[in-house]
Amino acid sequence: MEDVIIIGAGPCGLSAAIECQKQGLSALIIEKHNIVHSIFLYPVNMQFFSTAELLEIGDIPFPSSNEKPYRHEALVYYRRVADHYGLRIATYEEAESIIKEQDGTFTIKTQRRFGESRELKARNVVVSSGYFDHPNMLGIPGEDSDKVTHYFREAHPYAGMEVAVIGGSNSAVDAAMELERVGANVTVIYRGDDLSGNIKPWVRPLFDGLVNKGKIRTVTRSRVVEIQPDHVVVESLEDGSHEQLANDFVVAMTGFRPDRGLLSASGIEMSEDQDKPVFDPTTMESNVPGLYVAGVVASGRNANEVFIETGRGHGKLIAAHIAARRLEAEAVRDTAEAPYGAN
Repeated sequence: MEDVIIIGAGPCGLSAAIECQKQGLSALIIEKHNIVHSIFLYPVNMQFFSTAELLEIGDIPFPSSNEKPYRHEALVYYRRVADHYGLRIATYEEAESIIKEQDGTFTIKTQRRFGESRELKARNVVVSSGYFDHPNMLGIPGEDSDKVTHYFREAHPYAGMEVAVIGGSNSAVDAAMELERVGANVTVIYRGDDLSGNIKPWVRPLFDGLVNKGKIRTVTRSRVVEIQPDHVVVESLEDGSHEQLANDFVVAMTGFRPDRGLLSASGIEMSEDQDKPVFDPTTMESNVPGLYVAGVVASGRNANEVFIETGRGHGKLIAAHIAARRLEAEAVRDTAEAPYGAN
C-alpha cells in the first residue's frame, strides 16, 4: 500500500512526489510515456518563456547558460532531479481507472506497455497528467490527412515546401520562423485581428521583421475550412469570402486540452462553465477525499492558465495536507488506544 500514487511524471508530478517524500510519505509515479513527456514533445529547438529559476523543482538549481533555457536543457535537468531524489517512476504504464474503496483507500488499475494489467493500492492519489495527447481539433475536412500535424518538432522536412501554420500563439510564431529559416514558404493563418499579445517579447520584433520583408505571410481574421492534397481553403471572417492557397503541409498550432475522462470516471466533479475540476485551491484536494489534482489538469478549458512555475507549487500544498491528515489520524488512534484514566 502506497501513501501516495501520482499519475503523471511531468514537472508538476515530479515536484509532488518530491514534496511527499520530504514529508516521509511513500510515493509512486505512474507515467504512460517517458518522464516529462510533454516537454519531450516540444519543438526540438524551443526556448522557454520562463527563466531557469522559475522551472526549478525540489530546491535543485537549474543550471543554464541562457537566461531562458531550451528544451534539451530541461530534459536533462528533470532527469537529474528525478535521479537525485531517487523517485520511483513506473514509465510506459497507463492508469486506466481510479476506484475509491469503502475503507477510504484507492485501487488504481493500470496497463503496461505490452498489455500487462495490474492493480495498485494507495491511501491517496494525485492526478497530474498533462495535455499533449489531446490537441484541439479543427473539425474540418482533410484534417486527418498525413500532410497535417499538431506537433511541430523541427523544420528540416519542410524545406522548400508551401506550409500553412494555423494559430497565433508562441508555438505558431516559433514554428513559422523555423520554417522560414529552412526555406519554406510560410503563411500564418489566424482567427484574430492580430497575433497573441503574449508572444515572447524578444521574438515578436524578429517575426514582425520577417513579415515586413515579405518572408512570412500572415492572414488574419481568417480560418482554414478545408484541407486538400495541393491546397487549403481559407475563409475570411470579415466577409465570408474564400481563397485557395497552394499548400504542401499544414502545421496546426491550435493548442491542447487536458483529458477529463479519468477525472470524471473517478468521481471528481467538473464546473459547468470551464470544464474545470472542483478542488480546494489551498490543498488541491478534489470533492473526493484523498484524491488530488496538480498541474495543468487543474486548469479550465484554457490549459495555459497553469504553467510549470505555478503548477510546481501544487505538490507542497498536497503533501502538507496529506501529512497533516495522517498526524490527525495517528493522534486519534493514540487517544483511542490510551489506557483508561491516562492523561
